Amino acid sequence: MTTGTERTTTTARKLGLGWKLHGDGTTPRPGESVAPDERLSWPRTLGFGAQHVVAMFGATFVFPVLMGLDPNLAIMVSGVATILFLLIVQGRIPSYLGSSASFVGAVTAIRAGGGDSATVTGAILVAGAVLAAIGVIIHVAGARALQRLLPPAVSGAVVMLIGFNLAPVVAETYWPQDQWIALITMVIVLVCSVLLRGLWGRIAVFLGLVAGYGLSWVFDRWFGMLRSPNASGEVVERFRVDLSAVAQADWLGLPTLHAPDFEASAIALVLPAVIALLAENTGHIKAVGEMTGREVESSLGRAIFADGFTSTLSASVGGPPTTTYAENIGVMAATRVYSTAAYWVAALVAIVLGLCPKFGAVIAATPGGVLGGITVVLYGMIGLLGARIWVQNRVDFADPATLLPLAAGVIVGVGGVSLQVTPQFSFGGIALGTIIVLLGYHFLRAFAPTRR
Repeated sequence: MTTGTERTTTTARKLGLGWKLHGDGTTPRPGESVAPDERLSWPRTLGFGAQHVVAMFGATFVFPVLMGLDPNLAIMVSGVATILFLLIVQGRIPSYLGSSASFVGAVTAIRAGGGDSATVTGAILVAGAVLAAIGVIIHVAGARALQRLLPPAVSGAVVMLIGFNLAPVVAETYWPQDQWIALITMVIVLVCSVLLRGLWGRIAVFLGLVAGYGLSWVFDRWFGMLRSPNASGEVVERFRVDLSAVAQADWLGLPTLHAPDFEASAIALVLPAVIALLAENTGHIKAVGEMTGREVESSLGRAIFADGFTSTLSASVGGPPTTTYAENIGVMAATRVYSTAAYWVAALVAIVLGLCPKFGAVIAATPGGVLGGITVVLYGMIGLLGARIWVQNRVDFADPATLLPLAAGVIVGVGGVSLQVTPQFSFGGIALGTIIVLLGYHFLRAFAPTRR
């Protein structure tokens, strides 16, 4: 007969909460690593959790800023999303869920068309629900169903066009605000990523952001006010760093929440990002499986459902979409500590930070020139991730049934080509490019003559 304590322990382990102490709790044993269901001593686990906070921090608040959403809410929601993800996958896939970059291009297009934050989060909510539904289908039908629908040729093309579609945003919105700070910030990110080792090299974007922020403040003291376009494109005279809102912000309080609104045109723009999230999550989960030596394919459906569910939950209160983070996977690879206990620590720290409005005001004051330098690197990396998918899976571009639809879709997506369906509704950019890639690839392969 089992006791109440035994039942509680069993339940905790099913949820991925029953961590065993690894060795003596100090460091991984020689030639071994700390498994997801293990932990080091709690002081050391707190330290590794802090590393994960630093690793996720830069991108988690930059992307909401780029989408015009509350970065404080994004930080808090990332902590909640990570906890829910770990519970849903039962602790088998150690990962941190931060703000997704895949939606930035579509959100930029929505705002350019007059959409507000409610319209943006409504579209994200629908995309999250679709992703969650796909996760359920994968859990039932198996991971191979996803591979047949979205082979590497298709997913790589969609990721590429999403990234490169953002190039005009850098050139027209962020870089002109302060071209010299943007250039210096970009150089700092590039140098740090190459010359620094371990965790420091993996948080190069965060280091560049901090350095650019500090240099902007110094430039204000040395050179005075700057005359350049602001985020709206209006040429004004202003300081690079404006901290007036920081003094007015409270130390403790809830982030700004708002309800979503739903518009068909905005939803159509955002839905292609679901393909990018599927490709991104699948790649990250496989990487975690290879590092930990554990079988994770059976949990792929759960993981994708969790990502979609947390994106839906985040958008329902005004937050950004979520996704698993390669930065934190990199931290695990460097430390060989795969314990989910460290992610719980990171998630709880993120929730606490999200409840500090003054901290959020500091984030919101990030100079436009700094964002220009960072986005040059980040947006290019997103686009080149698509090429990486092609290379890793040896996509055959000698086959015209592969080459032509991908070529056409990428150009349509990157160039912002549009199709006027009705006088009130146009379909273009990322959405149209994705449709061309997806349908064109499968149609041509289904009906093309038999080739040797």
